Amino acid sequence: MNLNKIILTIVALIVLQTSCDQQSKTTRTLRKKPEKKSVMVPKFNADSAFYYVEKQVLYGPRVPGTKAHAACATWLTQKLNQYADTVIVQKFRARTYDKVSRNGMNIIASFKPDDPKRVLLMSHWDSRPFADHDPEESNHDKPIDGANDGASGVGVLIEIARQLSTQKPDVGIDIIFFDLEDWGPPTQLNLYDDTFWGLGSQHWSYNPHRYGYSAYFGILLDMVGVKNPTYRKEYFSQQYARYFHDLVWSTAADIGYGKYFLNEDGAPINDDHVHVNRIAKIPSLNIIHLEPISGPQSFFEQWHTVDDNLENISRESLAIVGDVVLTVIFNE
Repeated sequence: MNLNKIILTIVALIVLQTSCDQQSKTTRTLRKKPEKKSVMVPKFNADSAFYYVEKQVLYGPRVPGTKAHAACATWLTQKLNQYADTVIVQKFRARTYDKVSRNGMNIIASFKPDDPKRVLLMSHWDSRPFADHDPEESNHDKPIDGANDGASGVGVLIEIARQLSTQKPDVGIDIIFFDLEDWGPPTQLNLYDDTFWGLGSQHWSYNPHRYGYSAYFGILLDMVGVKNPTYRKEYFSQQYARYFHDLVWSTAADIGYGKYFLNEDGAPINDDHVHVNRIAKIPSLNIIHLEPISGPQSFFEQWHTVDDNLENISRESLAIVGDVVLTVIFNE
């Protein structure tokens, strides 16, 4: 090969390489992921959520087997039927710690029920049959209103259901109100077993409302209406659903609620989400007011007392949690 041919060959290779580089850059430019579109998140109405909490409490303690429980179940079902695409009442029987078989009702509302990607939102709607943590011993056998412990999470989720009836996210949503969550043994009996609590969530986890049901992840709301809330990172939520737990907390920080959704470890709470994680295998987290681990108790001052009433419910706290949950699901 003479010198001229060598020079021509080198020039040709340089031109070819330059062309390939330009093509590669063009390809990389074309393959760049588009920016995520902005999402309009519905405005959560705190007054509406408070009304739904109040409505439950006005029926009286929602203890399974009572008239108040039956009347509230009818109202919850009718209300969800106004908003959801489908509503299912899952009746079941479960044995409580005292070896009594009791009737329960899980109430399930679905939005876009045929969408394969689903998010599960949960709370329990029954209330504690005895105020075993009340400072007055004479109150220990009295049922509680459960304004915060039960009704607050349900109130937030009914308001979310109302919002979803007019504007739906890009995923299917299932809202479940679990029954017989709070019929665990009184503290004074010194009995402890994970299976004594969350009987409705245990039943649903073994027998979901649709055969083969699964969800991308789940969010449980419990005791979310307390004044001056601190939603710490509950232990089991971090163990089973760390990615989604961190997602919810970072979302809260992004929309200005970082001082309520604290980036601090919370105690392990045997709640409905534990059964959903262990049995149904759906990664689920718990948004729950928790006191510092070093404190005398994990929960709010009126927990399992006759003072868990409407006077201790904060509209602001309901709005904080509602805004965070709506933002999370509408950005999925």
